[in-house]
Amino acid sequence: MHRKPRMSRRAFAVTALSTLVVGGGTAAGVAMAGGEPSRRQASGALRGMWLATVANRDWPSKPGLTADQQRAELLAHLDTAVKRKLNAVIFQVRPTADALWPSPYEPWSQSLTGVQGEAPGWDPLGTAVEEAHARGLELHAWFNPYRIANHADPTKLVASHPARKHPDWVVTYGGKLYYNPGLPEVRAFVQDAMLDAVKKYAVDAVHWDDYFYPYPVAGQVFDDDAAFAAHGGDFSDKAAWRRDNIDKLVLETAARIKEIRPGTQFGISPFGVWRNIATDSNGSDTKAGVQTYDDLHADTRKWVRENWIDYICPQIYWNIGFAAADYAKLIPWWAEVARDSGTKLYVGEALYKAGDPAQPEAWQDPAELSKHLTFARDYPQVRGHVFFSAKEVGEDKTGAMARVVADHYQRSVRPPR
Repeated sequence: MHRKPRMSRRAFAVTALSTLVVGGGTAAGVAMAGGEPSRRQASGALRGMWLATVANRDWPSKPGLTADQQRAELLAHLDTAVKRKLNAVIFQVRPTADALWPSPYEPWSQSLTGVQGEAPGWDPLGTAVEEAHARGLELHAWFNPYRIANHADPTKLVASHPARKHPDWVVTYGGKLYYNPGLPEVRAFVQDAMLDAVKKYAVDAVHWDDYFYPYPVAGQVFDDDAAFAAHGGDFSDKAAWRRDNIDKLVLETAARIKEIRPGTQFGISPFGVWRNIATDSNGSDTKAGVQTYDDLHADTRKWVRENWIDYICPQIYWNIGFAAADYAKLIPWWAEVARDSGTKLYVGEALYKAGDPAQPEAWQDPAELSKHLTFARDYPQVRGHVFFSAKEVGEDKTGAMARVVADHYQRSVRPPR
């Protein structure tokens, strides 16, 4: 699940979820030397990496670098993607209700200068788009719709922040600040803020991760009673109303992307479990402690089946054989969901777990991720893989990424369109 230090966007939502949710882990498969199978060569495959900026997870390496230093680090990540024969970079440009481009809606991100609202002296998103395209890479702009801050103190936000101007839009939950998805004015605002980037830059896709309503925090309640009373309409069930709020955000954003920049894709990377089969006969054979439908109020399966989005990239961050959420069971489940849907299926891979001593034994094997790709090759609905995240793609301390490249990425391919 895409998360962070808040660890990493996945590491919080994945590692924390590895433990709290299902116990953690992604799974595996090895590939044959010789590169992608012929069908993938003909139709293209996505080979991506997430480039996370929240809490300086991947980039910049620390706040306060000069513009030249920031730019050099960014270009180095793009060069690494080329070296690894990847063809897409998913660049986090709105990590916490802020911006990595000059936005009229939200302040400059503090990940750049260390001070929210302070201009860095250059345009990171504009540069990323231009330089990615110059290298033959797609640039997917990654936004988080509702997260405001990884702390609970509104006074720490810059005075001009929309959340300070509209305190009635804000819900404090789990020690963090969120915009309330139940308010129509919030839904309109976050769309405007995100789509400003689509108007200004030739991004290849708009990308969301796994954060919709926040992950559950034991003993705490997301206080949206007033919004439900005002806007719940005919809904008697708050959970159904919350799902409808997220459905509207997805549908409205999809339509506006097509109006603003036809050809730009819309993709979402949710937590890997929609619902467990014990909860819903349509669910996966898993025992995850978090289910996106029930806990994040995101009906990810419907978005695929009804072709609301161009691609889905579930974060299947567990190893083959992991009891609570087996990679080898989730891949066929998602492949069946995507079958004949018109929505492309990519798989989010937990490169950050490779060699981590805190992870299950399977992750100590440098071939684990390569095994994932081999396993997934048997499912033609799987059109590519995305690795979390850029830091590990470059450092590759255990050689897991090099193994993926050697076994599967000997030849360059174009992304599917």
